[in-house]
Amino acid sequence: MLARRTLITTNVVRVLEAANGKPIIFMPARHDHHRVQTGDGYAAHVAGQVVGAPIGVTTDAQASWWGGRGVGTVPHALIAAYGGNTVLAATKFAEWAPEDMNVTVLVDFENDSVSTALEVARALGPTALGRAARHLESLVDRSLWNEMGDFSRPASTSGSCARCATRSTATGSSGSRSSSPAASRVEKIREFEQAGVPVDSYGVGSSLIRGSNDFTGRRRAHRRPPVREGRGAVFGRTHRLELVA
Repeated sequence: MLARRTLITTNVVRVLEAANGKPIIFMPARHDHHRVQTGDGYAAHVAGQVVGAPIGVTTDAQASWWGGRGVGTVPHALIAAYGGNTVLAATKFAEWAPEDMNVTVLVDFENDSVSTALEVARALGPTALGRAARHLESLVDRSLWNEMGDFSRPASTSGSCARCATRSTATGSSGSRSSSPAASRVEKIREFEQAGVPVDSYGVGSSLIRGSNDFTGRRRAHRRPPVREGRGAVFGRTHRLELVA
């Protein structure tokens, strides 16, 4: 438990620091076993308390240990179930969702994030509280195809986020919020922030549960009972741990 949950807390803290206090949506649930969701969500929540920044989670299980609730995220699987119609899937989800649930819609299913985001915003009106533009670095959004002289492939997500924000404002949909799950690495989030990309929050997935932060014990002459000898030090903030009889 120490190895996994301190790893997650550390990863989330780094992302929050890179995001300059903007909210983070903790999104790795689909990448791991459902029984680890409660502890993982709590570890992410602890990171938010450390930094003093908000954390959102995608399932109620992840939020159960701290009395929260999941963010309403319309996933690609639901969009596919409605024949790839993002607007229809988002509308059906919004009809089901409680009125106080923040709804985030993934708008990249057809690789035309700007047009899809505007269609969703028009269909849902004030219910559309979030839109998420996400891309592979080898895939350029359709909204930027005529501007490839100005945007490199790795910059395609930032370009589409900027275009989403500009067109949403122009069409009166400025109340919706922009999220970028594609900026999942700490380095990319820093790049977004330094470039001033208009993103209100970041959704981060499997990278938050990747890596290692192994805990193991070693003998100390002044401690009893003795622990395993010759296996290396205990890593992490172990000065805060105490042996309790």
